[in-house]
Amino acid sequence: MLRIALSLLLALATPLALTEQPESNSTDSRVNSSAKTNQPNSTDDQNSRLPLRELRLFTQVFEQIRVGYVEEVSDIELLDNAIAGLLTELDPHSVYLNQQDYGELQERSSGEYGGLGLEIATESGMIRVVSPIDGTPADKAGIQAGDLIIKMNDNPVRGMSLQKAVDKMRGDKGTNIKLTLYREGTDGPLEVDVVRDIIQISSVRSRLLEPGYGYVRVSQFQTKSGRDFVAALEELSAQSTPQQPLKGLVIDLRNNPGGLVPASVEIADAVLDGGTVVYTEGRLPSANKSFDASAGDKLAGVPIVVLINGGSASASEIVAGALQDHGRAAILGTQSFGKGSVQTVIPLGDGRAVKLTTARYYTPSGRSIQAEGIVPDIVVERAEIRPYKSRKQVREADLEGHLETADNEDESATGSQRVEDLSEDNQLYEAVNLLKGYHLLSKKQ
Repeated sequence: MLRIALSLLLALATPLALTEQPESNSTDSRVNSSAKTNQPNSTDDQNSRLPLRELRLFTQVFEQIRVGYVEEVSDIELLDNAIAGLLTELDPHSVYLNQQDYGELQERSSGEYGGLGLEIATESGMIRVVSPIDGTPADKAGIQAGDLIIKMNDNPVRGMSLQKAVDKMRGDKGTNIKLTLYREGTDGPLEVDVVRDIIQISSVRSRLLEPGYGYVRVSQFQTKSGRDFVAALEELSAQSTPQQPLKGLVIDLRNNPGGLVPASVEIADAVLDGGTVVYTEGRLPSANKSFDASAGDKLAGVPIVVLINGGSASASEIVAGALQDHGRAAILGTQSFGKGSVQTVIPLGDGRAVKLTTARYYTPSGRSIQAEGIVPDIVVERAEIRPYKSRKQVREADLEGHLETADNEDESATGSQRVEDLSEDNQLYEAVNLLKGYHLLSKKQ
């Protein structure tokens, strides 16, 4: 067995390069990419080979575990664990996907899977919530972006790999899991029982907040999100009238954990009139890509405000960064998560794959999103709005015998139009006020 493992590792110790694969999808970023084998020179060949001493050390440890561990572990399981370990220490997003994991990943990309509806990441050996997905069990249970998961079913998670944490939270509909959370500002740990469900994500929702001002919520970037976004813009335009045209749009990307890059490019493309949306840079030539918008703005320059917060990550940051750099939208809220890396899924055959970080995102102006995020043009922290209750003031119209207005136009039409109460969401409230101010000022110019 020792000789077999050593032979395997020596085979892996050839110059590092990704073998040519059919175009494959990434997970959070979904950049289609194919990698061709490099032709390194002799110096590169020597530098990229693994040292024989460490290979022997590995096989010794492998053999000791195989024959001496308290419970019998199969050689296949040990090798799988070894492969997973190669990726675990690289960054929080590079993972080895066995057959089950790969199948679940494909399910999630389609927008339907069994679980809690959480986007998570590792941080200092702990599991941090990037964001709960709208309308899922995690969202309904009150789990918030930034929460640290410290226990699952009373079992500590410190040091647990990201994939293992995901596996524990996935499960059949109707089964429950108890999560122990640490939330900044609370006196102690919070315990939340969450019942798993089939997660069916409707990633784009839209409505008119009031006449002339539209709202589109994008909760995740999936295969159809770009088309759904365009359809939402068309629906909002159809609901408008010549008397009340669309004057402004709010795009809500708060707590959007990201998804597919093509979907984010399609959404930015819909409201940009050409130009670069995002570009990526990596070590392999295939990782260097530029994604551009086509000519034609579907809103014809209607002002836009984009809402972001600490739960806005990856593809959300691509859209916000592109619209910010092109001056197409005002970004409002709080600084985004800062996930600016591209993960490419590389099929290995036999239903297994590797999700490997292969590049970094850059906004059109060359800003790196990684660990920096998008800084809003207008910072508005989440806050509670409490209208001041004042004593009713006597107005001219309350005085007996007051003169009637000279203009007797019927204002009931405008008075009867629905205006949504935004007092529960101060960031959205400020976004609409910003659009109204822009519209009023543009009329006076």
